[in-house]
Amino acid sequence: MNIIDFILHIDRYLGDIIQNYGIVTYIILFVIIFCETGLVVTPFLPGDSLIFAAAAFAALGSLNVWILYIVILAAAFIGDTVNYEIGKKIGKRFEEKDSKIIKKEYLEKTHNFFEKHGGKSIVLARFVPIVRTFAPFVAGSGKMNYFNFIKYNLLGSILWVSLCVFAGYFFGNMEFVKNNFSLVIIAIILISVMPMVISFIISKRKAKKDNK
Repeated sequence: MNIIDFILHIDRYLGDIIQNYGIVTYIILFVIIFCETGLVVTPFLPGDSLIFAAAAFAALGSLNVWILYIVILAAAFIGDTVNYEIGKKIGKRFEEKDSKIIKKEYLEKTHNFFEKHGGKSIVLARFVPIVRTFAPFVAGSGKMNYFNFIKYNLLGSILWVSLCVFAGYFFGNMEFVKNNFSLVIIAIILISVMPMVISFIISKRKAKKDNK
């Protein structure tokens, strides 16, 4: 199983996991979401699509939606908090040079995101793949006030998890969605990265104007 196939057919793989592991599925989901948000080396893990798919299974009765909500919320909040602490301790050394573990370009993009949106970037970053993983790391390395970070982290976690869980719960089992799940997952990914693409285009245009 490769990560791309897992993401595109996440409903099939998640169905197998639920069937084979039952209640342990909650732990598996916790670990994946925690790693995606808490470990700066795993930005490729599925976040939005996995939560959406899990909530769709909850609508079928395979999972309890409220247990799912609490588990995912805890994973998201704890993950960002751990990532902040990691950034606080080792973030500066990765900002100065490129690394095989952490790409400098991702850190630079996240820094730009912070400069543009300030403290609320912790909330906004929740909805942008890759930036979501690097935002708490950069916040920690930049010595963002811890209590401000916790406040924005909690708010961002609640908004992100609520949107993904309840969207999956209420729309995941519509006939069109069930019959075109891979396309829906691709659409979710595209919508998620759209802010980053728009920001990239704007910055390129601005750079061209500055060079003229």
